[in-house]
Amino acid sequence: MADESEMKLDLLPEDCMVEVLSFTTPHDACQLSLVSTMVRDAAVSDLLWEKFLPSDYREIISRLVLPIAFASKKELFLKLFSPLLIDGGSKSFSIDRTTGKTCYMLSARELSIAWSTNPLYWCWKPLLHSRFPEGVELIMVCWLEIKGKINTRMLSPRTTYGAYLIVNLAGRAFGLDSLPSEVSVKVCDRESKGIVYLRCNYANNRKQELEMILMRHRVETLRSRVDRGGGQERALCEREDGWMEIELGEFYCDGVSDKEVTMCLREVKGEHLKGGLIVEGIELRPK
Repeated sequence: MADESEMKLDLLPEDCMVEVLSFTTPHDACQLSLVSTMVRDAAVSDLLWEKFLPSDYREIISRLVLPIAFASKKELFLKLFSPLLIDGGSKSFSIDRTTGKTCYMLSARELSIAWSTNPLYWCWKPLLHSRFPEGVELIMVCWLEIKGKINTRMLSPRTTYGAYLIVNLAGRAFGLDSLPSEVSVKVCDRESKGIVYLRCNYANNRKQELEMILMRHRVETLRSRVDRGGGQERALCEREDGWMEIELGEFYCDGVSDKEVTMCLREVKGEHLKGGLIVEGIELRPK
């Protein structure tokens, strides 16, 4: 009797099964394809994977630097796991493997970096292991400010995003960890704030000790001023691709209205010289 009363999946029309699977995740849809032949057919159909793809995927494909070939919407979805250059190489686009949500990375050329057009202060050049044609290395400044902007309409709705500055430290890096840099992400009147120390790995520890002795009083005075309003302290974290990242903050994309997101790292209170920061860009991905 129990078997007779149960709804058999194979009796459902394929479009109904597609609709059911669309409420799962791409990973779950692949797993459920093992249940029966009918479910498998629905799980590989273009109709289903069209629902998993970003709503603006056609427009994104048209902006690719190098076109990609695909025989099905599922194959296209899988190819978008890897970051692909768009907009002449100034940005990259990908789909998050876990959530299926949209990810973007703004190259250093897409950012507003104080004094970056002056070759005395910043050097633009190709970077090892970078996805972009070029990045920028800080030669020497006393005013460090890096800003990026993106509109929420480019991102997946009903999703909390994190913004991450992708950087490296040159062997000659100096002055970057004397004071904490302030980081922030602002959307309308909501702002996420924090501080981060851009820690340098000195080859000569004695050099670091002497530098800190000479600057101790001035540095501690300025640090206390920054720390009081700086927010949560964040760490410089290593990535699998050989770069390091700094979480600038997070924000919620409701998908209802277009809002401008402003992301920033700045250290302008110390007035001391600093150099050796290598910037690849700012990445936005679901948290």
